[in-house]
Amino acid sequence: MTTSAPTLAFIGAGNMASSIFGGLVSNGWPADKIIAAEPAREKLDEAEQKFGIRTTTDNAEAISEADFVVIAVKPQIMQQVLKPLAPALQERKPVLISVAAGISEQSLSEWSGGNLPIVRCMPNTPALMQQGASGLYANAHVSEEQKKLTTDIMNAVGISLWVEREEDIDNVIALSGSGPAYFFLMMEAMIDAGEKMGVPRETASQLVAQTALGAAMMVKETGVDAGELKRRVMSPKGTTEQAIFTFEDGGLRELVEKAMANCHKRAQEMTKEFTS
Repeated sequence: MTTSAPTLAFIGAGNMASSIFGGLVSNGWPADKIIAAEPAREKLDEAEQKFGIRTTTDNAEAISEADFVVIAVKPQIMQQVLKPLAPALQERKPVLISVAAGISEQSLSEWSGGNLPIVRCMPNTPALMQQGASGLYANAHVSEEQKKLTTDIMNAVGISLWVEREEDIDNVIALSGSGPAYFFLMMEAMIDAGEKMGVPRETASQLVAQTALGAAMMVKETGVDAGELKRRVMSPKGTTEQAIFTFEDGGLRELVEKAMANCHKRAQEMTKEFTS
């Protein structure tokens, strides 16, 4: 990353924001081109010391020289944070990137004064390990160059993929936004079962974690469909086949589909709640 990199302002310096600007710095984004604004001075001091970025407790000051503004606050306080910043945002006209679930582009536009390039981003918690998956949606004011730079920003913590329709962000929430918890539940169940079989919990935990990591890497790196990889492990009348048949007979597929549908429904409800 060269010194011609755009200036980024982060409103909020919590876990998600720090994972993003930490990933950017480690990937070569100039630290002096990143400004974090946050009322908690201790978080800012930590960010300064760890990453060498600039910090301020004044949100408007951070925005005053930013080309991109990442709003990384909880959805419940988005309106009260964003509305007072409308004058600064209208003067600077940066790209506004929201990482909050449930806040529509229409609300973001209204609260920020209107006619701004806005990107809705749905990251997930593995971004904290720079292994995240983010869904991105841009409104009509975002240029192709701004989309490219947004991709560069979010790729600092994993991968990012664009969706054409804003409603698809709710689908992203059901797939990857909430997805890590689905795998944590499966891992937890496997560890519990292993412990009941007599395997020490720490041993079971390490075996399950490495197995999950390896399985994910096989899907990602080989390009082979997950279903085909599953079939390759299932020897006829073998041990894996028995386990998979048990999952199938128990309705695992239908349960996953129902769980994701309920997640999607809740995402839509949250959007209505935050705009009512």
